[in-house]
Amino acid sequence: MRALGANGRKADARAVSRGRTLWTACAAHALHDGYTDLIYLLLPIWQAEFGLGYGALAFLRGLATATMAGLQVPAGRVAEHLGGRTTLALGTALAAIGYVFAGYSAGLAGLCVALVVTGCGLSTQHPIASAAVSRAYQDGARGPLGTYNFAGDVGKAAIPSGASLLLVLVSWHQMVWFLSALGAVVAVAVAIFFPAKLRPVSPGKKAEHHFSGTHQGFTLLLTIGILDSSVRMGFLTFLPFLLKEQGASLSTIGSALALVFIGGAAGKFACGWLGARFGVLATVLLTEAGTAAAILSVLVLPLVPVLVLLPIVGLMLNGTSSVLYGTVPELAPSGRTEWAFAIFYTGTIGAGATAPILFGLLGDAVGSHAAMMAAAITAAAILPLAIALAPRLSARTSAQRD
Repeated sequence: MRALGANGRKADARAVSRGRTLWTACAAHALHDGYTDLIYLLLPIWQAEFGLGYGALAFLRGLATATMAGLQVPAGRVAEHLGGRTTLALGTALAAIGYVFAGYSAGLAGLCVALVVTGCGLSTQHPIASAAVSRAYQDGARGPLGTYNFAGDVGKAAIPSGASLLLVLVSWHQMVWFLSALGAVVAVAVAIFFPAKLRPVSPGKKAEHHFSGTHQGFTLLLTIGILDSSVRMGFLTFLPFLLKEQGASLSTIGSALALVFIGGAAGKFACGWLGARFGVLATVLLTEAGTAAAILSVLVLPLVPVLVLLPIVGLMLNGTSSVLYGTVPELAPSGRTEWAFAIFYTGTIGAGATAPILFGLLGDAVGSHAAMMAAAITAAAILPLAIALAPRLSARTSAQRD
């Protein structure tokens, strides 16, 4: 009885630790993704106040994204030395300090410094928090990783919308300082509640990684992630123009994008659990085939049916990402989970930054409809890659059972 009681207490403590890890990671993800998309709200404000041209504004956005994407791997390496909790807490605080600097900026140079500082801080969240959730839940991490990814979309919606409400009451300087204070609160929460040490990869998974012997499985997964991110950004680049051609007003276009993002948030939440229930291959085939079909449908349907379809499009567009994130720990070479997440996020964020440029150039050359069709074809191209990935997942599962 005493032994059973001790085992029960250990199980309860492990469950509490898992929950604390997940919700702290979700809070960090929501804040960091909200900080990332807050820049979109600030760009027109900075244009009016500092007299910046579109090129300068695009440079500011690209600078923040490039800094965040380029430092994913170094952030993972720093976490290996300082620990995930310290690195994530410092990174969250640094992102908040960057917005403090932005509030004091008097022109383009100051904004560049501020966004580089913020980008450095934002680079810490994805590799560390996602790896923490993965290690906390081990083989059952797919669903929790879906919840974690959903939290990022909540932050993308909540922080810019909350900031727009604050702008009714205060100046943009005061607004970013208020949100910097929120970042400080989250940094303190991370320092208190985020796990200091994470459980190592289970022996079964070590056997898995040893069995693989190559990076082929992870490379395939990364390629799928890059193409999936490119499809998503390519579609979003041309959707407003397609809707405008069909007679949509600016308010309708804004509502349409909101429908896509709402569907995307639901897709991130649901598909992580679907991947755990039905497997990676079935879920990726469903979401990518659905994405290709949905994009083609948007091209041929009139405006009202397109608006009805957009939440489903968003679900398909974003659903694959949760399944892919949940597979990263399984295919992480030699069990280096933080490193694998860092590489994966570098590739997907980088693709998200470059895909609009490439699809834009394609649109200039062949037209927006043809460019949208190219996005659908890219989604379809993921299907054979997912089929090629499936045996590697099966091999690892067999190795784990042995």
